[in-house]
Amino acid sequence: MSESTVAGAQNPLAPNLAHELSDEVAQAVRDLRSAGGRSPYAARGADAVRREDAPRDRETPARPAYVRDAEKIMHLPSYNRLAGKTQVFSFAANDDITRRGLHVQLVARVALDIGSALGLDLDLVNAIALGHDIGHTPFGHAGERFLNDSYHARTGRWFFHNVQSVRVLDVLYGRNLSLQTLDGVICHNGEFEQQVLRTSELSGFDGPDGFDATVEGCWASGKAAIGHLRPMTLEGCVVRLADIIAYVGKDRQDAIRAKLVEPGAFADGLGGAYNAWALSAFVTDVIEHSFGRSRIQMSEEAFHELARAKRENYELVYGASEITGERAAAIGELFEMLYERLRADLEAGDERSPIFKHHIAELASYLGPYGHGYDWQSDLDLAVVDYLSSMTDDYFMALCERLFPEARELFRTRGYFDRLDPGWA
Repeated sequence: MSESTVAGAQNPLAPNLAHELSDEVAQAVRDLRSAGGRSPYAARGADAVRREDAPRDRETPARPAYVRDAEKIMHLPSYNRLAGKTQVFSFAANDDITRRGLHVQLVARVALDIGSALGLDLDLVNAIALGHDIGHTPFGHAGERFLNDSYHARTGRWFFHNVQSVRVLDVLYGRNLSLQTLDGVICHNGEFEQQVLRTSELSGFDGPDGFDATVEGCWASGKAAIGHLRPMTLEGCVVRLADIIAYVGKDRQDAIRAKLVEPGAFADGLGGAYNAWALSAFVTDVIEHSFGRSRIQMSEEAFHELARAKRENYELVYGASEITGERAAAIGELFEMLYERLRADLEAGDERSPIFKHHIAELASYLGPYGHGYDWQSDLDLAVVDYLSSMTDDYFMALCERLFPEARELFRTRGYFDRLDPGWA
C-alpha cells in the first residue's frame, strides 16, 4: 500500500469506528489541556505509597513521585536487557523485527496518548508502561511457558512474567517503587482483555487484601488469581489496554516482515496497514468513551474488533512463529535441562557456575549500597527462576551451547544475506 492509502485505510470489519473524536469530547479535551487541568480521577503524587518513607524518594516540585519510579526502572540492568529479548520472533536475521525493549516504549507511547487526553498522571503511566515486562523471559511467551512448566513441576507454584516483573522491581533490585506503579505492573497482563476496566480498592501493601497478599496469590494460584486482577488507578487501566493496542498490529507487521505470513491472509484485508488503523481507531475510541469518567472503556464495536484481531494473531502470527512444533519441544527441553543444571550448581555451592558469578554476585553488588541483600538460599527454585527469566535470548543460547553441544545445531540462525542471489559477490 502507498502511504496515502495506509493513512486513509478503513477496516470493513469495524466500519463505524471513527478516527476523530466527537465535537463534544474534542472540545472537552482541548479545554482541559489549555487550562492545564487534570482529571479528578487521576492519581496524585502526594498519595504515592512506598514500603520505605525514604527522604530521597519523597516528591519535590522538580522531581514528582512517579518521575522517580520511571527513572529507577530505566536505570536497571533488567531494563537494558529488554533490547535482547524476543517479542514474538527470535531467530529472524532482521534488525527491524520488534524486541521487547521497543515494545515497552510502544506501550508507553499509546498509553501516554490516551492518558494525556484524559488528564491522567503521565509520569505514572510512563513508569508502569516501562516496567510492565521487565521480568519477561527470553523467547517471549514461549519461554514464559517453558519456564513455568519446569518451575510448576517442582514446586506446584506458577511463573508469570507480570508477577516476576514486580519481583524484579520490588525484591531483586529493592527500588522502593510506589505501590501505584507496582500495582499497574502486576495488573497489566494483556492476555485478559476487558471492555470496561474499573479500579480496585487497593490501598496498601499489608493485610489480607493488600498488595503482598495479591502477589502471593498469583504465585500460588496462577491464572486463577491473575485473571481477577484490577489496577488501583486509571493510569494502570490505561496501560493494560494500551499493551494490547500496541502489540496487536505491530506483531502482525513483524510476521509479514519476517515473511511468515502473507499480507492478504488477514480477514480485514489491511495487511500491515492494520497497525496504523488500530492505533488511530482504538486510541480515539478509548478517549471518546472514557473522558470524564471513573473507568476506562471501549465501545462494543471496538472491543469486539480488538478481541477478533488478537484471536487472528494467535491463529496466523503466533502459530507461525519460529518457536513451534519440533523446535518448541527442543527449546522447552533445554529450559528443563538448564533449570536442572543450575539448581544442582546451587545445591553444590559451585561458585564457578554463572548463576553465582553472573547472577548472585551481581545482585549482591547492586543491592549492597542500598543496605539490602539477595536471599537466594531460602528458595533455590525461585533463585533459578530469577536467573533464567533475566536472560536475553543470546545469553540463553550461549549458555546452552556451552553446556549442551546439541544446542548448537538447534540455534543455527539464518544469515542476513541468505536470501540474496547466491551469485552476488
